[in-house]
Amino acid sequence: MNDKSFLKNTMDAAIRIGILFLLIGWCFKILQPFLGIIMWGIIIAVTIYPLHVIVKKKLGGRNTLSAILLTTVLLLIILIPCLFLGQSMISGLQSLVDLYQTNQLKISAPPDSILSWPVIGKTFHSLWKTAAEDPGQILKTYSPQIKTGFSWVVSFASQAAMGFLMILASIVISAVFLIYSDKGGIAAHNLFVRLAGDQGEHFAKITEVTIRNVSRGIIGVAFIQAALAGIGFLIAGVPLAGLWALVSLFLAIIQIGVTPVSIVVVIYMFSTAGTLTAVLLTIWLILVGLSDNILKPLLLGKGAPVPMLVIFLGAIGGFIFSGFMGLFLGAIVLSIGYKLLQAWLDEKQSE
Repeated sequence: MNDKSFLKNTMDAAIRIGILFLLIGWCFKILQPFLGIIMWGIIIAVTIYPLHVIVKKKLGGRNTLSAILLTTVLLLIILIPCLFLGQSMISGLQSLVDLYQTNQLKISAPPDSILSWPVIGKTFHSLWKTAAEDPGQILKTYSPQIKTGFSWVVSFASQAAMGFLMILASIVISAVFLIYSDKGGIAAHNLFVRLAGDQGEHFAKITEVTIRNVSRGIIGVAFIQAALAGIGFLIAGVPLAGLWALVSLFLAIIQIGVTPVSIVVVIYMFSTAGTLTAVLLTIWLILVGLSDNILKPLLLGKGAPVPMLVIFLGAIGGFIFSGFMGLFLGAIVLSIGYKLLQAWLDEKQSE
């Protein structure tokens, strides 16, 4: 091959590759606003696909009806508690703002038992006492911190609201993926084979199992615990029940659990509410915290679990990178990456 022919072929290849990358980049830009919703739609569809197969068989092979029925039930399961808790959070924040604007914000005196707390007891009791006697002084002294904290709460709540709307949209999209699940499964399998060759099918299976394990055993359990805790907060009359439930969800996803929120709420209820209400709420929250030991074995599928550190880093990193929606996606995506890397390393060692 002479230099002229080589240069021509190189230019042709460069132009084709350039056009290909331009087309891929253009498609990515067009789909970028919807990538989060599409990814969640795929995750939800993969997660509930085994149930879809069972329901479809019960319905005599009616694929579309099964997909619509499952996604409708899932929408109701998520939408109903979110509406109640969201309404509680909005009304609670509005009440606080109204009380502050009308100078009617009253804080009960702290119980003396707080003084016996190690390390922070005296300081916390003093701050609480000052807040009860002169709320204005606390607001003046800690005004920058209060404004920052309030702004963060509002921002977090608005991101959560947008995130839940995106999840609801993803559930609707997952119905489409379920309807075309057979063709989609073949396409995904072919993609993995093209990317990983002979190991493509193995990697595809690992990805599928990891998605189900993390979405059901981590995110599903976190949502159930946060919803149960939120129901307890609502029934007991805890102020800002929706906000506490939202913080519980965040802590449960990053594997800390709902216990820190439960402790704060229980202390508040024993200080301000009736003994019976506080005791019943305490028992309920203990059961919610212990439910983790029952729910995870039931919802986690076969296969080695993903280390807690991977879930923690994925959730926090996803939250920092793309807000509330990233809290969920980050945990799943990093878990998939970890399991695929682990499988690849195991394959290299066996050679």
